[in-house]
Amino acid sequence: MSRSGTARTLIALTLLILVPAQTHTAQSPLAHPAPPPVYGFRVIHVFPHDATAFTQGLVYHDGFLYEGTGLEGRSSLRRVRLETGEILQKVDLAPEYFGEGIAILNHQVIQLTWKSGTGFVYDLGTFRILRQFTYPGEGWGLATNGRDLFMSDGSAEIRVLDGATLREKRRLRVRDGNTPITQLNELEFVEGELFANIWQSDRIARISLTSGKVVGWIDLKDLLSPVYKLEPGAVLNGIAYDAKGKRLFVTGKLWPRLFEIELVRKHP
Repeated sequence: MSRSGTARTLIALTLLILVPAQTHTAQSPLAHPAPPPVYGFRVIHVFPHDATAFTQGLVYHDGFLYEGTGLEGRSSLRRVRLETGEILQKVDLAPEYFGEGIAILNHQVIQLTWKSGTGFVYDLGTFRILRQFTYPGEGWGLATNGRDLFMSDGSAEIRVLDGATLREKRRLRVRDGNTPITQLNELEFVEGELFANIWQSDRIARISLTSGKVVGWIDLKDLLSPVYKLEPGAVLNGIAYDAKGKRLFVTGKLWPRLFEIELVRKHP
């Protein structure tokens, strides 16, 4: 090899050592995960719903709907006949409480309140208050996987509460890619995923319990005619799932209808 050839080889080796290998950083297109799929809906059945109910929590249990309603002086816990919307059982909260999400666990109904930091535990059959519990911050949505309770507070975090003690164990941070998802409200477990209504929107996030990532979006735009949503508060809020019948129900605050829907994938 000539002297010039040797020199070129040394320069190439030097550059190889000094210039770091390219890596896929956060700016690299390969680092961005594919967006989660978006689902639309097909309406299977339409049921009557109390148009005065400011729906905050909804659960399907043993053939009936259990509903928690809000607003100070109008908050309640109800047992409702799905097919007719008839209120079969009802207990009102004290006027100072703004009722929020509910869940059923261990033959009890657990209900949050908004800003008072107070929750109530009722006997499932009689709606008699068994005890109260407290938590810091606000209470929004509530759901259970049969062991623990999952609680939203309007932030991008879901609190995980021990099902027996109701004490916080950990938090799950919800994000779509690298973007935190806030305004998480009404919650429901559906086939191993946590569904979360995004307040003041027509979207429901499908959340992985292991990672907190949004694995899908449900777009419910135009589910209810705008003529029924004249009041500012009449927004989508209320998710219930019949695990045995594989039926998904949704409604909203002050909506006169409750819908059984089937998800239909739109894109990508």
